[in-house]
Amino acid sequence: MAAGIKDKVAILGMGCTRFGERWDASPEDLMLEAYNEAMADAGIEPAQLGAAWFSTHMDDIGVGRGGIPMGIALRLPNIGVTRVENFCAGGSEAIRAAVYAVAAGACDMAIALGMEKLKDTGYAGLPVATVGTYVPQWYPNAVAPANFAQLASAYRRKYGVDAALLKRAIAHVSIKSHANAVKNPKAHLRKEITEEQVLGAPIIAEPLGLFDCCGVSDGAAAVIVARPDVARGLGKRDLVTFKALQVCVSNGWEMQSSEWDGSYVHTARIAARRAYEEAGIADPRAAISMTEVHDCFSITELVTMEDLFLSSDGGAVRDVMDGVFDADGKIPCQIDGGLKCFGHPVGASGIRMLYETYLQLQGRAASRQLADPKTGLIHNLGGQPSQNVCAVSIVGLEGT
Repeated sequence: MAAGIKDKVAILGMGCTRFGERWDASPEDLMLEAYNEAMADAGIEPAQLGAAWFSTHMDDIGVGRGGIPMGIALRLPNIGVTRVENFCAGGSEAIRAAVYAVAAGACDMAIALGMEKLKDTGYAGLPVATVGTYVPQWYPNAVAPANFAQLASAYRRKYGVDAALLKRAIAHVSIKSHANAVKNPKAHLRKEITEEQVLGAPIIAEPLGLFDCCGVSDGAAAVIVARPDVARGLGKRDLVTFKALQVCVSNGWEMQSSEWDGSYVHTARIAARRAYEEAGIADPRAAISMTEVHDCFSITELVTMEDLFLSSDGGAVRDVMDGVFDADGKIPCQIDGGLKCFGHPVGASGIRMLYETYLQLQGRAASRQLADPKTGLIHNLGGQPSQNVCAVSIVGLEGT
């Protein structure tokens, strides 16, 4: 019977670029920036890497298909480089491949790197694929803000939440993230915002206003993983190890039955349950020290707190307003600023979330450092509420 990956793989080193409008940098420059930091952090030579996975989503915007661009840009030592893409959860998919390779004993060390360069498109949102008259079954039937606005409407109706209160709660989600990003030099948006600004901003898709939507950006992030004994042999201490890594993909149930009410993300709940079981966590609200979640829209973060069982059903509005997920709250969320303030270079986001969690667990997050975190959860969502892929990873200090 499968025993899972708990404590079988450690993070050896990580790197992350500054996210933003990186007109100064090519896709290859961004990859190299993240790679160099990760390699220096790991303290290893390229020849020690056994395999690599490369996450990028937009072929015509990034560097093309396959793993060859990463191999060339980083002058990797002719190891296998595999390109992965799983909508916005591609970064977590690359991590999963590298972690599984090490856990299986296929190699001693592996690297996962995600990169996207979206600002060069000159487009304010994610580029839209053109499919002519043929629309595949999985293709979204509306733009992203409209899809996630429906999540807000369904949630409000199900729990009878006052519309004004819900708007204030999702405004608080964004206000909190902006306040956190002020302390992060790698974030794209680093200005505090007020409730008045959020509530008075132009509406994108009711109830989501301008400040409720994350932007796009250029960026890259990388992680190098190894077995704990290999890491200790290199002199590493205070190891951050993987406790669980679960990916769940929609099978169409949400759209093809009358049972799903649109107020939550079904795959997120499945992935979370599986991750907690793999990590041996019975009470996530007590066990999780911090979270990095896929806040593509502020309502997504609020609903995700319930999907991860960190809030009771219908209770996230109260928890958000009570500051449970603020920097000084019980379970800080998006302590680095999240997608809201980093933007969303699709292939890199999942690894960027892990980067902040890793720094926090090692006590290396500078002025935004939390007090003694032990366990962190990363939630990476791809697609839309009704058709999606969701990855939930749990990492923590070895022995916790």
